[in-house]
Amino acid sequence: MDDSEFVREVYDASYRRLTGQLIGITGSLVEAEDVVQEAFVRALHHARSFRRTQNPEAWLRVVAVNLARSRWRRVKHWSGLVPRLADPQSYDDQVADRLTLLNALRALPSSQREAIALHHIADLSVNEVAATLGIPVGTVKARLARGRAALAVLLADSRDPEANHA
Repeated sequence: MDDSEFVREVYDASYRRLTGQLIGITGSLVEAEDVVQEAFVRALHHARSFRRTQNPEAWLRVVAVNLARSRWRRVKHWSGLVPRLADPQSYDDQVADRLTLLNALRALPSSQREAIALHHIADLSVNEVAATLGIPVGTVKARLARGRAALAVLLADSRDPEANHA
């Protein structure tokens, strides 16, 4: 099997899972697909070294997360607008609970959202999240704790509309 065939096998095995994980970070299926596809393009350009990585899917995830971050920074810089994590209209076919969760995730700071998405949606360990984001394990734990606490409040508020008016 040559290097490009190896990349194709990893693509077949990992594309859907990576895209699903990146939706939690980007909040957009289109954006998630774009960064995952770009990660695979980079894998093809570096197929020989990509093939030698211990965990090709983790390598792709790191590249895709970094691409998502770069795009986010570029949008913030050039547009001057606060980027939106999710467009609720793009999820019309999703169940209400997923919409509620995506809206709550959108309200979190990006650092907490990334940690929560990678740990709970991508099912990475705290150590893997730290390696993916290039931050200390303690920072991941703090972001997870703060993010969970904020999500609990946001999700409780979304279930009890009267709480917002009290």
